[in-house]
Amino acid sequence: MKKYLFILMAVATLCSCGSTSQMTLDTQYPKMYEEKPTSIVIMPPINQTNSVEAKDYFYTTLHAPLCEKGYYVYSPMLTMEMFQHESAYDAEPFLEGSLSQFRDVLGADAAMFTIIKTWSRNNIGGTITANVEYRLRSTKTGETLYQREGHITVDKSVYTGSSSKGLLGALLDVAATAVSTAATDKVVAGRKCTAIVLQDMPEGPYGTLYDKDQKNAAGAPIVKKTVQ
Repeated sequence: MKKYLFILMAVATLCSCGSTSQMTLDTQYPKMYEEKPTSIVIMPPINQTNSVEAKDYFYTTLHAPLCEKGYYVYSPMLTMEMFQHESAYDAEPFLEGSLSQFRDVLGADAAMFTIIKTWSRNNIGGTITANVEYRLRSTKTGETLYQREGHITVDKSVYTGSSSKGLLGALLDVAATAVSTAATDKVVAGRKCTAIVLQDMPEGPYGTLYDKDQKNAAGAPIVKKTVQ
């Protein structure tokens, strides 16, 4: 009897160890609910790719999604001019440094940093890829309030049905895919990446779910997705 009881206890222990509870927004991003940031300044993206234009193009994709999340976001045009004038166009020194000057000068509660790790287009394969890390830091405490990374692939491949007609048809499909991908600016991948990653961000004071989304399910710290 004791033998069977021991086996049942062991099975119960294994089952309890194997089960995991879903993380919620307040457990994933507790600092967001503690500090309750209202205003955000968007820092110039940190570009780790060979695509020189990625930095400026991607910068334009961040304003609208953050506004839609219920935050007051400083105008990218005005802040970029300020960054260039104050020699802050490169955000690398501020990624781990003090942000008090942005609180003192602008009144911003938090600064959004983005690190572009991949920004590429494959015309033949019909894909546009963006791999970007998002990091929101408090200008008051320097704490990281929100951090998430997106590996987003935009699939622009075209299938016309011609490939069923042999080699010529397959070549026509490849050509159509190349044209479709080339016609889609790489900024599209940046927009989609930003929208997908920030879906997991707790809403700000101008959002309908402000201070009501604490128990909503949180997504994975790294989101990988292929979209059309």
